[in-house]
Amino acid sequence: MKKFLCLSVALLLALAVSAPAQTAVELIKAGDDARDQRDDAKALESYLAALELEPENYEALWKASGSMVDVADLVNVRAKGGLEKQKKYYQDAAEYARKAIAVNPNDTNGHFQLSAALGMYALGLGNKEKIAMSREIKAEIEKSIELDPNNDGAYHALGRWHRTIAEIGGAKRLLGGILYGKMPKGTNEEALTYLIKAVEIKPDDIHHHLELGRTYVVVEDYKEAAAEFRKCVDLPEASGKDAMYKQEAKAELRKIQNKLK
Repeated sequence: MKKFLCLSVALLLALAVSAPAQTAVELIKAGDDARDQRDDAKALESYLAALELEPENYEALWKASGSMVDVADLVNVRAKGGLEKQKKYYQDAAEYARKAIAVNPNDTNGHFQLSAALGMYALGLGNKEKIAMSREIKAEIEKSIELDPNNDGAYHALGRWHRTIAEIGGAKRLLGGILYGKMPKGTNEEALTYLIKAVEIKPDDIHHHLELGRTYVVVEDYKEAAAEFRKCVDLPEASGKDAMYKQEAKAELRKIQNKLK
């Protein structure tokens, strides 16, 4: 029996030694599969493992950046240390995107992921910081669209950029112009235009419909807003964050029920 156990252990060790290690390409594929299964944390783990093998792998860099944003979006910011944890993810995501751009500045994905990471990070800041970051964010979005005119995520980001800047209006805009120089210009009408474009390119994206609905609420078109929120609820989930977006859409619908009568 003892001899049998020794032979079994030896065999297992031999198999472990002989088993080939995963390549960066295989790890990226594993990350893609995890994302398809809506496991953003596992996807991130695989992309980071690929970068351990190939630190300048462009695909692993921009995908790691995107997965960091996805994981950050799901952090419970109400938990102790949650907000700081989320901010750190966004900051790290931006750094990976910058590394991706350094490796390949002529592809849409690195620029888009940088705009996404910076944009999500900026949402948690005050108006002064948002204004300071807004030009870089917009430049990265526009570069992404220039490199791929069908990048639906970039149109989504540009729509949200316009809505966010439009929210900084009136006296704040005047004050911003005095303190920070020329203020960026953003309008809710342009926000609608770009979010509608995102929906046209990818009509089954729940997040596109959610933000389009929220923009219709801002311009007080509650009928169109309700239609978009209902689409969020009806569409099948396709990402790890879609369940969260559906809950948000339901909450938005409840808020505007009295406006629909």
